[in-house]
Amino acid sequence: MRADINELVYSIKVNVAELMDLTRDIDDDEVKEIIYRVIAEKSAVDYLDIEEKKALFNNVFNSMRGLDALQPLVDDPTITEIMINGPNNIFVEKSGRLFKMPTSFSSTASLENVIQNIVSRVNRIVNESSPIVDARLKDGSRVNVVLPPIALDGPTVTIRKFPEDPMTIKQLIAYKSITYEVAEFLERMVKAKYNIFISGGTGSGKTTFLNALSNFIPKDERVITIEDSAELQIKGVENLVRLETRNANTEGKGEITMRDLIKSSLRMRPERIVVGEVRGAEALDMLQAMNTGHDGSLSTGHANSSADMLSRLETMVLTGANMPLDAIRHQIASAVDIIIQLSRLRDKSRRTMEISEVLNYENGEIKMNPLYKFVELGEDENKKIIGSLKRTDNPMINTFKFKMAGLSDKV
Repeated sequence: MRADINELVYSIKVNVAELMDLTRDIDDDEVKEIIYRVIAEKSAVDYLDIEEKKALFNNVFNSMRGLDALQPLVDDPTITEIMINGPNNIFVEKSGRLFKMPTSFSSTASLENVIQNIVSRVNRIVNESSPIVDARLKDGSRVNVVLPPIALDGPTVTIRKFPEDPMTIKQLIAYKSITYEVAEFLERMVKAKYNIFISGGTGSGKTTFLNALSNFIPKDERVITIEDSAELQIKGVENLVRLETRNANTEGKGEITMRDLIKSSLRMRPERIVVGEVRGAEALDMLQAMNTGHDGSLSTGHANSSADMLSRLETMVLTGANMPLDAIRHQIASAVDIIIQLSRLRDKSRRTMEISEVLNYENGEIKMNPLYKFVELGEDENKKIIGSLKRTDNPMINTFKFKMAGLSDKV
């Protein structure tokens, strides 16, 4: 490509903008047709070969309708995370490792245009007075944006990509996150409507695991999903209602919170409620739903261990209700049946570390019963961790739901 590429791209964009009918909405196909025409006219004056035309087209279209310098990274299926620290510093994660990319935005304004393009598509607002926002791309990828003055070195964007096809239990087995035996146990638990929490640290694979687990939900049930930014990919369930929170507008009005959505979902005749992630006061509404006949609920939360997840739930409930700690712990113990703890190990692999049964509350603490624990056996020649989930000697105590569902209570 010739040295004056930026000038050529700018010139083509100006010509395309002049030919677009701004009095009506123009779809992507029409824009592509206009770009092709303008490039053909340019080539008639100053010859462009096929590769140059293709590169020009991608460059112009991505900057006008796509995500500019981001688009090739979003389209690359081997990239799992994109981190933008200002217009000139772009990092990606591939196979669990970080790499700095040679790609950059032409200016801070170009990056800001892409950010506004992303957030406006999902009816979110981000500006200097409200500089932090969560959004998503069309494919469901999660986006977090932080603008100056909070971000000192320019606009910061973090994109957590999700595969077009959701993760399956078979893939989790292939990645050695779980075993066949555990997969069969999890399937029976979901079908028997055990209330399951998936906990883990950042990047441990909670949403991915929840997607895989949701494939076990019977296809004839009415399922309601509740998320901050919609990213769950539940397939095969026809009676599916997807709800997403909404931020307040510039006047501070119109906010729809997780609490609002959970309360509203209870009036929709749900057979199962799936909450993408609980982070705050909505935990109380989630627990109350579990305790009032809405069994089979699934959710995730940030925690470093199963016990830590219970403590975090206590803290979340306390932020939204003035209740005695004993009452909160009783609520948690009676609502949550199973906690699945995930972790990202030192070799960057994501593993299931523990599956524990939540028992009753007595003597000031919630009793737990570990059913499976990850046992590490060492490392191979590539420093990959060898190990798997192993059944503990503890019998499962709460098998009532298995029996009610007519399923085997064998663990």
